[in-house]
Amino acid sequence: MSGIKGSKTFLGGVHPPEEKELSANKPFEYMPAPKEVVIHLSQHIGKPSKVLVKKRDQVAKGQILAEPDGFVSAVINSPVSGKIKDISMLPNPSGYPKEAITIVTTEDDESHLMDALDPETVTPEEIIERVKQAGIVGQGGAAFPTFIKLMPPPDKKIDCIIINGCECEPYLTRDDRYMIEMPDEMVSGLRLLMKALKVEKGVIGIEANKPKAIELLKKAVANHPNITVDVLQTKYPQGAEKMLIKASTGREVGPGQLPMDVGCVIQNVRTAVAVHDAIVKGESQITAALTVSGRGIKETKNLIVPVGTKLIEILEFCGGLNENAEKVVVGGPMMGVAQYDIETPITKATSGILVLTKEEINHQDITSCLRCGKCVEVCPVNLMPTTLARLSQLNKLEEAEERGITTCMECGSCEWTCPANLPLVQWLRLGKQRVIRIQRNKQSA
Repeated sequence: MSGIKGSKTFLGGVHPPEEKELSANKPFEYMPAPKEVVIHLSQHIGKPSKVLVKKRDQVAKGQILAEPDGFVSAVINSPVSGKIKDISMLPNPSGYPKEAITIVTTEDDESHLMDALDPETVTPEEIIERVKQAGIVGQGGAAFPTFIKLMPPPDKKIDCIIINGCECEPYLTRDDRYMIEMPDEMVSGLRLLMKALKVEKGVIGIEANKPKAIELLKKAVANHPNITVDVLQTKYPQGAEKMLIKASTGREVGPGQLPMDVGCVIQNVRTAVAVHDAIVKGESQITAALTVSGRGIKETKNLIVPVGTKLIEILEFCGGLNENAEKVVVGGPMMGVAQYDIETPITKATSGILVLTKEEINHQDITSCLRCGKCVEVCPVNLMPTTLARLSQLNKLEEAEERGITTCMECGSCEWTCPANLPLVQWLRLGKQRVIRIQRNKQSA
């Protein structure tokens, strides 16, 4: 590292090995369209999109395949030109069968672009509508439809937009490459987001372990006095919304609150670039940018790939697996999902594919809880992870709810630091899902 230090941070968190050197210096490569793509109608949080095409239809690259079905939903555009082969239930990266469109690609690569708009004269309303039509969703993990974040309720007074450039998960370097290779486009996207929300203050939060990106971003914002680059401590999960807001602004997002409740909107680096591309180039969000890393892959890369490309084809594009490869994970090692089927396609928000070896995976035996309190010390949202996990195991859901299990971010800090190697996140996630299901049933009763 360059010696840059960030003083701003939050209480708690952990310092897992970064492993970013495996791919940090690999510029983006564009992967050619595969012979077939699989587009899930759940590319985002919220309700699946409503399909507009049918089997055997011919579609053009960029054409709308599905429209929002409800407020929290998103447009889905075709990443390729081709013919609809099937619309069926297929597993997504989380392992759940979901409705998906399978397209056989043709050689016609002509894109269906929207009209370019002038970023200086475009109106806030035009920006929001364009972001919606481009099918842009958040790239930080949850894949929240971006246009909704640009339409806060009238009683929520937004005064700051924060671009999340922390990329605190080990191995992942996609956002770092965007900040190095496209700093001007990212700042342009930030300015468009600020214009859409009619706010004057923009912040780019970035961890201190990205010196080249910090240098380039400071140059990119030099003529924009209302945009600052905040250099933050390198610590996981610095990129979580609540932690980032605390570190950058000092504001506390309480349990049950959203960033807009404290006057902030968070957007990812890749999201900002996608907004720039939608306005300036008329491009829809039909590609995913991701890091392929780990010691189990023959060649690590940062890639821009058509949405719906299968994991196996991406891995083959990177030279295939080494003999000692043991696990394939979609996402980062802390919050990603291990795969049982590498025929699964990527989605808009896929940030990484990791191929891990036995040496990179914790295989230590699970023992009884040592009552050491380390999980409590590192929890960024001040929970008692081991207690909540035990309540989940015992199905004591009412008590788990009272103790705040729904506040858990499932970041994995507790499990990473646990000397007993307890599967804390597994039980926390299961208990949280059960509690949320009960809450929803009560609301609908």
